[in-house]
Amino acid sequence: MAQLVASELSIPLEQVHIVETSTDKLPNQTVTAASSGADLNGGAVVAACQELKCRLAPIREKFPGATFREIATKAYFAQINLSVTGFFVLPNVGWTFDGSDPGQPFPYLCYGAVCSVVEIDTLTGDFRPLRTDILQDVGVSLNPSIDIGQIEGAFIQGMGYFTLEQLVYSKTGALITRGPSTYKPPTADDIPLDFRVTLLREAPNPAAVYSSKAIGEPPFTLAYSVHLAIRHAIASARADHELQGFFPLDCPATCERIRLACCDTLLDQFTHVSTTGEAQTTPSTGCLREDKKG
Repeated sequence: MAQLVASELSIPLEQVHIVETSTDKLPNQTVTAASSGADLNGGAVVAACQELKCRLAPIREKFPGATFREIATKAYFAQINLSVTGFFVLPNVGWTFDGSDPGQPFPYLCYGAVCSVVEIDTLTGDFRPLRTDILQDVGVSLNPSIDIGQIEGAFIQGMGYFTLEQLVYSKTGALITRGPSTYKPPTADDIPLDFRVTLLREAPNPAAVYSSKAIGEPPFTLAYSVHLAIRHAIASARADHELQGFFPLDCPATCERIRLACCDTLLDQFTHVSTTGEAQTTPSTGCLREDKKG
């Protein structure tokens, strides 16, 4: 937001100060959910700056060589209101579940591509992300450093969702895993050893402020590539034991689920053996075992 103000008013970034959001400053501020912060607040900031520039235009014309600080001072003594409120609504957006509004629910879509490489320990079920390459469409980035950080953070959050953070409930329905003491959130040790993020170039988005795109949450879904890479690694381990075809791997792909899905001779002793003479499949792992006739 500070960069938008500096750009609109043509002033140095260090002259822009962002105060803490509070209802005593803006009573009807909306939430920043669904990656809407830059789109909505950015549009409101630009609208406010443009209004302020209109008020200061006569003084700028009268004193063309004056600094912004000098212009603001002259505007104060000229009794020009220097307080501005910006308001912004995304245009052409509207949609309802009952079909009464046939408009579009989103002004644009976000796109990303990813490739992840992992290795698994078939004895313990542990896994290690070796490398992840992400190409993300962010339109024209407002701040590449912040956007790359958002992409990395969202990806790691999604990786925890798809592989680590299992919700366990008691028999009465109470949530047992209610914090980091009872489940495993991703940590710095879970970051891919080789983590590369690239922003798509020359992809302006005319539907948002300064041709940018929302970037807070879209990369979250790219983390499913880790789950798919784990499945591919398990399939390779199962092939070593002559097991082919589909096998279940629910989310999150925890160490226990990875270990059980590998299906080796150690698990054979726990496999149910049928007396019908037919092959049996362990429901939780998809392990196909041949019956032994006695």
